[in-house]
This record gives sequence, structure tokens and C-alpha cells, in this order.
Amino acid sequence: MNHNTPIRSAMSLRDLKNLIRPGEGLSLEFKRSISSPEKIAREIAAFANTHGGHLIVGVDDNGSIIGVESYHEQDFFLEQAAQDLCTPALKYRMEVIPYYDKEVLVVYFEEADKKPVIVKNGQEDAVFVRIGDQSTRASDEVAEILHNQSSDNGITFEYGKNEQKLFRYLNEYPNITVDQYASLADIRRKQASRILVDLTSLGILRLFTKNQTDFYTLAVSQ
Repeated sequence: MNHNTPIRSAMSLRDLKNLIRPGEGLSLEFKRSISSPEKIAREIAAFANTHGGHLIVGVDDNGSIIGVESYHEQDFFLEQAAQDLCTPALKYRMEVIPYYDKEVLVVYFEEADKKPVIVKNGQEDAVFVRIGDQSTRASDEVAEILHNQSSDNGITFEYGKNEQKLFRYLNEYPNITVDQYASLADIRRKQASRILVDLTSLGILRLFTKNQTDFYTLAVSQ
């Protein structure tokens, strides 16, 4: 195993309830149990691609503690997901909390140093990120921005007529999509995507996702 050996947690039941109380969110996910490595891989990869987070196994979506029979099977599926289905492989820290005759697992995943973490997804690999309390498949643009943030290669930026059109638009309107920008600048979508990705990677633009659509806005007032 590449992760730390599961430990019996010093966390009390009250501590566990306090951890659960805020509900699922950007860095907290509940699972009644882990039934397969494929189903959990996207959740843990999303944590690693965002800001890290806690996966609590043995807790219902509504925050009710139900426990699991034993951590061994859960840990086996986690290990497969983290080591075999995620690239690069992920490490995690697991604490086991006794709950009557059952157990609750608190599993922590750090934010990955090397992004994006890719999930082997049958015929097609995929990148997932955490948006609110959901693990969502990332667009090609988001995946490329994650890659740029982890890369040592510099990004060059040329301020030409296409960029001028973009900044004029964003000084008047709050945000823009790749397709809107391609139409505005009368350029191919691939070129529009590259410009927006580079400007976001440089911190000039900021990206947010809503209803599975990526929007780009100025990071600071121009």
C-alpha cells in the first residue's frame, strides 16, 4: 500500500458529528459505502484536482451516521481507485472511528501537486473537479488550465486584435464563453479556447462553471 496504514482515530463521536454538521460541500463528501473503485475514483480525483478534502464513509447524504461493517473492503476499493484508476496515483490518509458495532471511515486526500489527475474511464479518460458539493467532469479548457498551473513551461501572451476585442467585450459585459468569443473575434473555436486558457493560466482571466458551462471574466478590474 502506498498510503498510510489506517489508524484508529482519536476523534470522538462528537468530533465526527461536528465534521459532518456543515453537510457536503467543496471539500466534504459523504458515502454510505464504497461499492466499487470505479464509482469512487471520480470523487477522489475531483478532490485532488481542486483543494483536497475529506471523504467520510458510513454516512448518508443527509448526514445520518450509519457506519459500515468493516473498513477492510472499503479500503480495498479505495486503494484500487487511488492507485489503479487515477493517474498520477493518489495517496490518502484514513482514520477508522468505531460506531457501536460498526465503523466510520474518515479519508483525507490532499490537493495534487501534479495536475490534472486523470481517471481511467473505460474507453475514454476523464478529468473531474469539485464544484460546490458535486464532482463534475471538467471541460477540455479546465483540464488544460490545471495542466498549465502544474507545468514549469512558461506561457507567452501576445496582445493582438483578437485579445483587444476580448478585453473590450469584458469591460462592457461580465463574462464570455469560448463559443461567444469565437463568434465575437471571428476565429476558430480552438483558437478562442487557447487564448482564454492562456489568459486564465496567467491570472488575467478567471474561470467559473455554472450549469456545466465555463464562463470567463476579468480577474481584476481593467
